[in-house]
Amino acid sequence: MGPAQNRMDVKTINKNRIYRYVYANGMTSKQGIAAGLGMSMPTVLQNVKELIAEGLLAETGTFESTGGRKAKAISIVPGARHAIGVEITRQHIGIVLVDLSGALLRQERLMQPFRAEDHYFRLLAEAIERFIDRCAVPRDSLLGVGISIPGIVSEDGMAIVSSHVIGVMSFATEAFTSRIPYPCFFANDANAACAAEIHGQAEMEASVYLSLSNSVGGAVYTTNSIYKGDNQRGGEFGHMTLVPGGDVCYCGKSGCLDAYCNAQVLSSLANGNLDDFFAKVDAGDRDAMAAWDRYMEHLAVALNNLRMAFDCNVIIGGYVGAYIDKHLPKLAAMVADRNTFERDGSYVKACRYTQEASAVGAALRHVDEFAVNVSLG
Repeated sequence: MGPAQNRMDVKTINKNRIYRYVYANGMTSKQGIAAGLGMSMPTVLQNVKELIAEGLLAETGTFESTGGRKAKAISIVPGARHAIGVEITRQHIGIVLVDLSGALLRQERLMQPFRAEDHYFRLLAEAIERFIDRCAVPRDSLLGVGISIPGIVSEDGMAIVSSHVIGVMSFATEAFTSRIPYPCFFANDANAACAAEIHGQAEMEASVYLSLSNSVGGAVYTTNSIYKGDNQRGGEFGHMTLVPGGDVCYCGKSGCLDAYCNAQVLSSLANGNLDDFFAKVDAGDRDAMAAWDRYMEHLAVALNNLRMAFDCNVIIGGYVGAYIDKHLPKLAAMVADRNTFERDGSYVKACRYTQEASAVGAALRHVDEFAVNVSLG
């Protein structure tokens, strides 16, 4: 490698480090970049100038003066790139658009039961293209499509190892992507939803995500990554035994958490409509309130078990998580009452994303990869 090539590599690496620093900090100054990265001011000025010219960074205001000239604020340009997220479920397809800031720009839901057949995969590709058309973003700004699956995805992303929810085993993910002309990434739905919840929260060191949808799942976030376990089954909280010899779970075992805390336990009492169920609770309907109390008793046991196992915050997401915020005080008191070591249930948190969280998390994988690799080619 000659001196000129070596200089080019150093310049590329410096540009990449600067972009990543701004991406991670949200807003900073040239002086902040220089201090944070230990770079000379001329190096920072030249690379920031180039990143601005490329449309990746922008001057977005000024910071308060500390005695001299006000420092200009530097931020990423969120709309420079976009990513699509897709949530595959048993009954519907959720599609979202996010930008480089992680903002959810648009979301749609298509009622389409899953079928492991060519017709379904053709409809999926067509739905994505129509969605992009409605978003009116340049296709050359798209980083790719992230697809969340309610099941275990192989480490290389090439296969769905198993999914009781959509009824496939050892199923090639290529079936989903054969008609999608963008880079694709696959993730377990709960892992993806957890990734969405912790995105942009640099202060978060560890958290457990509990997904309460039509099936129960979860994820464990620690040391800046999702813990996947030896067999990509980390966070399968839905199949922890909650009541030995209890109700039969869809997996065929008895007493699983899923059998007591999936969303259908509640929605089935209101013609399949979770909105209607919680409306009944709010209106003081006795049967609905009794069902909700039973549900929370089981949930409190599960939350306490997760606290004992991981000793960190637990974020409640999924379909039920969208309604949990107003019930947190009561739930926190219930888990605190079970806790051996502390009289505090504040570790239970409501989710930030109340819809299509797993689609957002899958899309953000492309965003994060772009931030890491920008200008590296």
